[in-house]
Amino acid sequence: MSTAPSGVTQRRAPSENRPPTGRKRRPVTTAQRENRTGLAFVTPTFLVVLVVVIIPILWTVLLTFQHARLVDIQGMGLFGNWTLDNFTAVFGSAGFWSSLSTTLLYTVGSTAGSIVLGLIAALALRRPFRGRGLLRGSMLLPYVAPVVAVAFVWQVALSPQYGIVNEWGGKLLGWDDPLAFLSTRSYEVSLLGLHFDIPLALLTVIAFETWRYFPFAFLFLLARLQAVPDGLEEAARVDGATPSQNFRYILLPQLMPVIALLSVLRFIMTFNKFDDVYLLTGGGAGTDVVAVRVYDFLTARFDVGAAAAQALVLAAVLTVLLGIYFTFFAKKVQEEA
Repeated sequence: MSTAPSGVTQRRAPSENRPPTGRKRRPVTTAQRENRTGLAFVTPTFLVVLVVVIIPILWTVLLTFQHARLVDIQGMGLFGNWTLDNFTAVFGSAGFWSSLSTTLLYTVGSTAGSIVLGLIAALALRRPFRGRGLLRGSMLLPYVAPVVAVAFVWQVALSPQYGIVNEWGGKLLGWDDPLAFLSTRSYEVSLLGLHFDIPLALLTVIAFETWRYFPFAFLFLLARLQAVPDGLEEAARVDGATPSQNFRYILLPQLMPVIALLSVLRFIMTFNKFDDVYLLTGGGAGTDVVAVRVYDFLTARFDVGAAAAQALVLAAVLTVLLGIYFTFFAKKVQEEA
């Protein structure tokens, strides 16, 4: 075995001086780079949704199964004593089932009314005429105006003491006594010798909801009507179609997807509606919708757990109704369209 002479430094091969290396990194593909860019754009939105939507929903679900009072909410931990008493208080409270039926009636009536009125307005303003732009812009006023302002205007107009509606009703329709539209639960009406009661306050709130939100449907329907090819209607007129036949067989099939979408959107919005009803009637006179009851549980009884349970029941009912719609009706509407 040979050894290096003294005073001579033995050199190592270059490969012996290099530190051991791992696997070589694979080059980043275009798809991976696009995915990372997409995640970078989506992350801020996801964080906002997480903080504003997801965490409050999870916190509400946790409060549903706890004894939570408004004065104790700050000192409560994430988990407390689990209980089902909140649901017992909700389902056993007086007027729960009647408020649920009132909510369904209010939602269906307001949704159908706003879509029908928006459809009428869209059909009336689809053809060009002088002043059409100004009239179209004025159609949006109920929707863009502050709800507090328009609710106050309706309260003044419908007042039995100094309201203009009762003034006109007495002069033009011969009303003997002024009507308290917002505080009368039921009003007897005679028609063709028949006497029956109508929920006057609830119908008034439905009328307000219809008037306030028909511009939402008007915008969607008008945009779809503008996209209908003129050749379809011209061919129908050549074949001798009447205006009603033109609407039924030409325009309505074109509008059905938009009407279905509007029905779902307006149903969700109206089912959870609180401010319109509360500002007009405060939930009295037969207008006690479930959203108002949630507010009452929270502010009148200071019972956060029961209010959260009521809100969870409201969300569950809405989920079931939407599930029924998408299961039995959504596919049929798409096929007809």
